Amino acid sequence: MTRTYQLKKRAERQEDTRRRIVEAAIDLHGTIGPARTTVSAIAERAGVQRHTFYRYFPGDRSLGLACSGLYTQRNPMPDPEQWRAIRDPEKRLRHGLGELYDYYGRNEPMLSNVTRDMDLDPVMADIVRMRFGPPLAAIRAVLANGRRSKRALALLDVALGFSTWRTLTRESGLSHKEAVEAMVATVRCAKSG
Repeated sequence: MTRTYQLKKRAERQEDTRRRIVEAAIDLHGTIGPARTTVSAIAERAGVQRHTFYRYFPGDRSLGLACSGLYTQRNPMPDPEQWRAIRDPEKRLRHGLGELYDYYGRNEPMLSNVTRDMDLDPVMADIVRMRFGPPLAAIRAVLANGRRSKRALALLDVALGFSTWRTLTRESGLSHKEAVEAMVATVRCAKSG
């Protein structure tokens, strides 16, 4: 009985240590970015030694998967399945882009840092594609609403991009609603052209 209790306590301490390391890394990724985050900074913030960090995360991929998994669990992308009930394709697009752009706004610091740094790190780029690719593909499928022209789909892809949202709202100063309307009009023009 005592041995089982000790093993359970040890497992709980190990899980707590692992969680502290992942949360420290997520915090640093959101503030300074993954490329600027060092093992020493993560270990210090988590209250562990470097060798403890490496015991839990021997490589960049294992840490990246743990961080992205917890982050996307806590900050899920919008679920497009409920949008299918919106029959009018333009209203569906407007609603879907509105939810996606809300998500981008809530997660801007992390998404800005990760998209900036993924160009420097192929492992991170692979993890980002793995975590965000399928949800964006599902959003695209629902919002495409049968569009087949390459031009319409290309413009929809532009509308769905985080960089598009950032350009429209942060660099060009459009409000959230104006950014959505600009992209709805853009996709509508592709349909009529």
